[in-house]
Amino acid sequence: MTPLLNSGVGVTSPKVASMSGKPLLTLSNVGKVYSTGVVALRDVNLTIEEGEFLSLLGPSGCGKSTLLRIIAGLGGTTGGSLSWNDGATRNMRREIGFVFQDATLMPWATVFKNVLLPLKLRGMSKAEATPRVERAIEQVGLSGFANAYPREPSGGMRMRVSVARALVAEPKILLMDEPFASLDEITRFRLNDDLLRLWAGQDWTVVFVTHSVFESVYLSSRVVVMNTSPGSVFGTVNVDAPYPRLEDYRTSTTYNEYCRAVSTKLSETMKS
Repeated sequence: MTPLLNSGVGVTSPKVASMSGKPLLTLSNVGKVYSTGVVALRDVNLTIEEGEFLSLLGPSGCGKSTLLRIIAGLGGTTGGSLSWNDGATRNMRREIGFVFQDATLMPWATVFKNVLLPLKLRGMSKAEATPRVERAIEQVGLSGFANAYPREPSGGMRMRVSVARALVAEPKILLMDEPFASLDEITRFRLNDDLLRLWAGQDWTVVFVTHSVFESVYLSSRVVVMNTSPGSVFGTVNVDAPYPRLEDYRTSTTYNEYCRAVSTKLSETMKS
């Protein structure tokens, strides 16, 4: 696999150094009540900045996935508003990539055809789309697997295909709903590293849902801890450790301190 970058902890990533701090998306008093009467979200206020890697962390049932789907336009709100940074009401779907917890691939189609799908749905010809598909497959480290079928690769490789399918649309914002939750720890660590490498080299904002304190602190520039029943923003921890983050970061005092801070927030929300 391609290494993250050719420098260690203590060096600021070009990606992080160039972050503008401009708001990409502002959620104001967002609420969601299902037809059953269940209140999933209430008064969620959150600003997502351009270029940041933000993790949503919280107990099961706190509305993390619901919030992600609302941002993606896959579900509506029953209160509040979403405002994109240009101030206009616009369809952002073409600028959003979504990676689900399950790879959700077409088992009868090759890796190439699975990654091609978003561009095909846009009406792009295969000839025009092929360079982008090949580039996305290469980005996730699957060169040589274009003609394989999803039943053939491992779980980690299937998730790479799912990520490539999201990347092929060249999104402005990448939404990821616990994409590595079902994977073994070694594979998960490797995909965390690969995801940071990709993020560092692209003009993306990432919103990442996870149940793992350790994963959130390793990946994120900011961790948003959510309350449950109903879901709302409980608190935020800014993770100011520099990028790139390598193996020595995982074993550092700095990492442990941030994990402790996030764990404390999570414990507090469970008691509130």
